[in-house]
Parts: sequence; structure tokens; C-alpha cells
Amino acid sequence: MIVGIELKFIKKEIKEEIKMNDKYELTKETKEYFGTKLFRIKALKDFGNVNKGDLGGFIEKEDNLSQYGDAWVSGTAGVSGNAGVSGNAWVFGNARVYGNARVYGNAGVSGNAWVYGNARVSGTAGVSGNAGVSGNAWVYGDAWVFGDAWVYGDIKLQSGLCFARKQKDWNITEVENEDNILLIKDYISVVEEEIKELTVAEISEKLGYEVKIVK
Repeated sequence: MIVGIELKFIKKEIKEEIKMNDKYELTKETKEYFGTKLFRIKALKDFGNVNKGDLGGFIEKEDNLSQYGDAWVSGTAGVSGNAGVSGNAWVFGNARVYGNARVYGNAGVSGNAWVYGNARVSGTAGVSGNAGVSGNAWVYGDAWVFGDAWVYGDIKLQSGLCFARKQKDWNITEVENEDNILLIKDYISVVEEEIKELTVAEISEKLGYEVKIVK
């Protein structure tokens, strides 16, 4: 009887394991990132915005992408190491998530963005473009990091848009440009010097609007 009970429990565990792994599978298509072999994934059922049979991005192992929720890796994106994507999070485009990083909740990592180290991206936060999050940094809530910006170290960013970075010794000038303000490093206005030798028509063309001489 004891053997029979043990076999019953083993069969139950096997069924639960099969059921748990019915979201996606690793295909034979591989890609190498920094010397690590990653496998393209394929959806085994419909979930979220993914349809059964859809090919996804690349992961090193099943620990990198949860079998639960709507989390997904697509495009040529790659997840490796001890990194994990879970909840309803998405990693797509050419993004990379590796190290001990975690992406979860409804967060998204896209473009050429990198998330690594012990970094965390969660909530409805996003990392995109050529941006990066690394070290022990956390990006969460509704915060977004994009463009060429990087968030690293121990910083915690809960809200706002992080789109740029500057060195402490940079001289940054705000220049109004219609409805926007340009942030320019080492700004020098050259128009004033140039217009001394220009005609009124040439000045209008350079400034982008008509200049009239009032007598």
C-alpha cells in the first residue's frame, strides 16, 4: 500500500509539472550571446497578446521566463543568467536582460535597452531605446527610462521620465525652441556673429522665419 500511495503522488507531481510547462517550450533554434547559448521559445497556447504557435525571443533556460501569467520575450530579445521575467512583463525588440536582474509586474523592456546586475524593473515601468538599468537600481511605479539614459548604482526611480544624463562638469544651457526647450552642452550662439555679414534674406533663411526691416 505504501508503494501504491507513493506512485500516486509521483504521478500527481508529474501531471502538475506537465501542466505547469504548457505555456511555452524551448525550440532547437539557438543564438549565442556573450558565449552563452540561448534558445528561441515557442508558445504552446494562447495567452495575453500571444497566440499558440507564435515564436518568441531567446532565453537560456526556463527559469528565465515564468510559465505563469502573460510574461513574454519576443523579437530578438534575450534573457539569460539568473535573470527572470514574470507577471505580465514583456521583453522585446533587441533588449537584453541578464545577471540577477528581474522584470515583473506590467513592466516592459524594449529597443536596445539593457537590464542587468541586480536591477529591478516593475510596476508599469519601462526601459527603452538605448537606455540601461544596472547595479542595484530599481525602476518601478510608472517611471520610464529611455533614449540614451542610464540608471545605475543604488538609485530608486519610482516616477518620472529619465531621458538623458550629464557629467557633473558639463555646462548645460536651456534654449527655447518653439514649444520645446533644448538642453545643449557647451552652448554657443553663433547666429549673432554670422548675421553681421548676411543679407536680410539670408538671415531669414537661417532663422527659419521672415525678418523685416522697420524704418
